[in-house]
Amino acid sequence: MKLLFKQRFFSWFDSYDIYDESGETVYTVKGQLSWGHCLKIFDSEGYEIGTVKERVFTFLPKFELYLGEEYVGCISKEFTFFTPKYNIDCNGWYVEGDFFGWDYSILDPDGICIANISKQLFHWTDTYVIDVSDPQDALCALMLVLAIDAEKCSSND
Repeated sequence: MKLLFKQRFFSWFDSYDIYDESGETVYTVKGQLSWGHCLKIFDSEGYEIGTVKERVFTFLPKFELYLGEEYVGCISKEFTFFTPKYNIDCNGWYVEGDFFGWDYSILDPDGICIANISKQLFHWTDTYVIDVSDPQDALCALMLVLAIDAEKCSSND
């Protein structure tokens, strides 16, 4: 299942539309006014189904992930000198790849690919393709991509 992750052109807060291969909106992401990033994920019917919330007052960026109201894990940036590295406490998953070029993969504990993420060039706004192996993993994979994107945006401020 391929998802097209596209940032909205004019928005005061982080806002994204996520489309499937046929161009239908699968998810809508709306940033909320808060300390740190708070991204609410809505399904195509407009129901809130997930949240990515930045924990403030931490030494390195850390984001909590929620499916509905249920905490499912977190992702935090690790201290490194050159290449960004993230610690994921969600489903035993981990990420590897080129974070500077936005080409990376989310892998399960056995090294099997959950999703491949790549940035699309030459667009007015940030646009990524998330290629998810199992559609049941799409929402959790999306939450990890949102957290990494939010962390990268914060570090560029």
